[in-house]
Amino acid sequence: MPKLHVGIDVSLKAHHIQFMDEAGQNLASFQISNDPQGADTLIHKVLEITETKHMDSVVVGMEATANLGWHLAHYLKQQLEDHAPHLDAQIHVLNARRVARFKKAYDHLPKNDRIDAWVIADHLRFGRLPQAMTDTIRYEALQRLTRTRFHVMQTMSRDKTFFLNQLFLKFSGLRQDNPFSDTFGATSLAVIQELEPEQIAAMPLEDLVALLVDKSRNKFDDPKQIAQELQKVARRSFRLDKVMQDPVNLSLSVTLSVIQHMDAEVKKLDRAIARLMKAIPNTLESVKGIGPVYAAGIIAEVGDIRRFKNHNALAKYAGLVWNQYQSGEYEADETSRMRTGNKYLRYYLIQAADQVRRHDSEYAEFYRKKHDEALKHQHKRALVLTARKLVRLVFTLLSTNQLYTPPERRR
Repeated sequence: MPKLHVGIDVSLKAHHIQFMDEAGQNLASFQISNDPQGADTLIHKVLEITETKHMDSVVVGMEATANLGWHLAHYLKQQLEDHAPHLDAQIHVLNARRVARFKKAYDHLPKNDRIDAWVIADHLRFGRLPQAMTDTIRYEALQRLTRTRFHVMQTMSRDKTFFLNQLFLKFSGLRQDNPFSDTFGATSLAVIQELEPEQIAAMPLEDLVALLVDKSRNKFDDPKQIAQELQKVARRSFRLDKVMQDPVNLSLSVTLSVIQHMDAEVKKLDRAIARLMKAIPNTLESVKGIGPVYAAGIIAEVGDIRRFKNHNALAKYAGLVWNQYQSGEYEADETSRMRTGNKYLRYYLIQAADQVRRHDSEYAEFYRKKHDEALKHQHKRALVLTARKLVRLVFTLLSTNQLYTPPERRR
């Protein structure tokens, strides 16, 4: 029986639709509004043409474009299942980059909504598609939280970089050689906000020690040594012009307030993620270092692990694969990571790997080995390779639903 291919070019207010048969013949091209009425129009036309052409299956494809097609995809899936159970309906959310590369195979195609819908429909005919949509609503609910957390963390990272750049203007020595373990720790921030470098340099050592003890709540093992180092970096810091002092201090204060607010919002998201995770059984948290937040970030993007036939497929989906560069007798020793894949899954795998290698001897040894082998960017390269190793474990645990046994207990 013939199959109907439906290419949808999504946009904010309207979608352009292209119907195509298996031979590539255009069956219909039209536009619908991006609302339930428009979706009902599309469903009616799908049922009409499949009945007229005696088709028993329909393949729908649309690009993942900023959630603009999210409602339509889920609405189509539900309505076709309810009102056309005789149709084998598959809905695919396509990677926009892959569609763009497919389009390049055609010379001189113009850029407009009608052509874009046609290209998607034609792409559906050739197969090699991602797995069709399944009942993923609970994963997508979790995804809203984990992706929001990713966005906030990325924004906070940029704001911290901006803060540190401003800090160099006020206190260049502290930016170059901070005696505190964390620039954004309570004591370090108190010094930055309350004192100028010249005040620290001129302050009696006993007074500075007392201030550090008070701000740190007496948590430093040797506050006198830290006070001496702080005075040393203060004396060799540039002096900021008085005209600049107030603007720079205000810039630091405002940026810090934004960072602290975002940090509080991340904690709020973490609590919500932990609540949702209680309803999703998993064994990832049996790995020391993978808490509910990192487990949620991984599970939300992986969804049903049965989508992936092995850990290599999962690694490719995450973008943790490396290009081969070989020609004739030559093959490059160092290769670059492919700049594709699910950035959210890759982020949570890398973050989880960074924690796991701190607690698990097997992953710690693997990280050290890759760190020593790397010629440059040692930490970054070793961490990404450790994340690739973690993919195997994630695939196994999600596939078997077994608890992880650390190396010490295995021996």
